[in-house]
Amino acid sequence: MLLNQISWDVSPVIFSLGSLHIRWYGLFFALSFYLGYVILEKQVFKREGLPVGLLDRLATYVVIGTVVGARLGHVLFYEPASYLRDPISILKIWEGGLASHGAAIGILLALWIFKRKSGKSYLWTLDRLVIVVALGGFFIRMGNLMNSEIYGHYTSLPWGFVFLRDGETEPRHPTQIYEALSYLILFFVLLKYYISNYKKLKEGFIFGVFLIVLFGVRFLIEFVKEPQVAFEQTMTLNMGQWLSIPFILAGAGLLWRTSRKK
Repeated sequence: MLLNQISWDVSPVIFSLGSLHIRWYGLFFALSFYLGYVILEKQVFKREGLPVGLLDRLATYVVIGTVVGARLGHVLFYEPASYLRDPISILKIWEGGLASHGAAIGILLALWIFKRKSGKSYLWTLDRLVIVVALGGFFIRMGNLMNSEIYGHYTSLPWGFVFLRDGETEPRHPTQIYEALSYLILFFVLLKYYISNYKKLKEGFIFGVFLIVLFGVRFLIEFVKEPQVAFEQTMTLNMGQWLSIPFILAGAGLLWRTSRKK
């Protein structure tokens, strides 16, 4: 018998200690920061002879910018009325509800503050940081898969997932896996390019490629993804796509800028 669907019934909780629940999403979220730090230390800062203290400051800014930006992005872009009725729920990030576009804005603002205190240029920092941000995107989408959330439309393709824990009975596009694999490939490509070219790297090139590829992939996958909130159902392009367009244009502008530099 040919496999024509995958029944997905994985618990989002790894184990519990009383009222404390250790979830896959939280584990992957933490792992993305840990591995990102290690990779930056071994492959970037050590390679360029930079002090670890500088990386520690960068990591602090990025963690705060990512968590605050991703949470507020989801609150403001997708469900502002719901969270305004219960403001305390904004703090409950373990229940899900993080927006990648909000995280991007939060990181950009955090790095602007970091630039003023570190002396490193804005694009220098972004070119190196987005390498591990792509890896972080992989882990976050795998966390979404474990939560049985942010999946796609119904499909007859043989790799369709039936998300049983969400009450589904028909296979859907596992868009979490589509995005996760795209981000993982982007991570390896950017890291390989950096290692081969870091001595002659044009500022803004890696960041520009990152913006175009990551948000371009996000834009395309949104066509087969279920709307996250009700108001998106009447939109030609959903909120995720509208928010992706400025990032794609910014990436194109950066590549045009770097192509003119000698």
